[in-house]
Amino acid sequence: MEETRTKVLIIGSGPAGCTAAIYASRANLKPVLLEGEQPGGQLTQTTEIENFPGYVNGVQGLQMMSELRDQAMRFGTEIRPRTIVKVDFSVRPFKCEDERGDIYLADTVIISTGASAKYLGLPDEDKYKGLGVSACATCDGFFYRNRVVAVVGGGDTACEEALYLSTLAKKVYMIVRKDYLRASKVMQQRVNDKENIEVLYRCNTVGLFGEEGVEGAKLVRDVESDNPEYFDVAIDGFFLAIGHKPNTDVFAGQVELDEQGYIKTATPSTRTNIEGVFAAGDCADPIYRQAVTSAGTGCKAALDAERFLMDHNEL
Repeated sequence: MEETRTKVLIIGSGPAGCTAAIYASRANLKPVLLEGEQPGGQLTQTTEIENFPGYVNGVQGLQMMSELRDQAMRFGTEIRPRTIVKVDFSVRPFKCEDERGDIYLADTVIISTGASAKYLGLPDEDKYKGLGVSACATCDGFFYRNRVVAVVGGGDTACEEALYLSTLAKKVYMIVRKDYLRASKVMQQRVNDKENIEVLYRCNTVGLFGEEGVEGAKLVRDVESDNPEYFDVAIDGFFLAIGHKPNTDVFAGQVELDEQGYIKTATPSTRTNIEGVFAAGDCADPIYRQAVTSAGTGCKAALDAERFLMDHNEL
């Protein structure tokens, strides 16, 4: 068992974690960053990113995260391919344990473990990920201008995604399991008022098809009835809008979480209910979930950690 002592431990390596590392290392805090199960976060599974400032012609997600990682290392961040499986925030220094049993004693901790989009569990979702399957209309909707897309879900998020896509796409299908939308009345009305949105009620997706990418979805209506109806719809993009799960299970009982599992912070700061523990990125953001907003909170978390250490005369 190896023991590491650090002033700043950053858990997670997406835009929030890497940005926190850049700021903390430039402040000579010598942070240790643990990459987690998915080094670079969700963006490494994304193809082209066009809405992150500074990349005029867009950038591949893997390339952008590699550059952020290299930038953090340039200023002295120590990066390790480890995943935290146990934490103790009851006393300082905080104690964290990785999957190998190694221990990290940290004066401050920045949690930036992100959130994972919920998928239907179809093999085709993995097959076409980045080739027509997406869990973020704001991120990828631009690529479907004047094309036909489908949104899975019937809640407020699904309606918001469908409405956003309706301003870009030629046609938007909403695939809804129930015979009604679960969204608020105002969102239902907005969807119903959009001529290029068609809601397919009582429908489940059973598969996707296409040669180079998604060309259509295989649906079934009234799957539990005696006469289920199987049919295909031609689409170019398939958007999941059935929710996200924050990657915060390991912190349950240590920091305060909301009903969905997102870490509560003392807005506008990144402070949690534990002094010296901060949260940044999608693990504390059920609303925006954008790379640029995650990077912004990563910056804030590093500054908050630095000020905490200064206030406690630990610099």
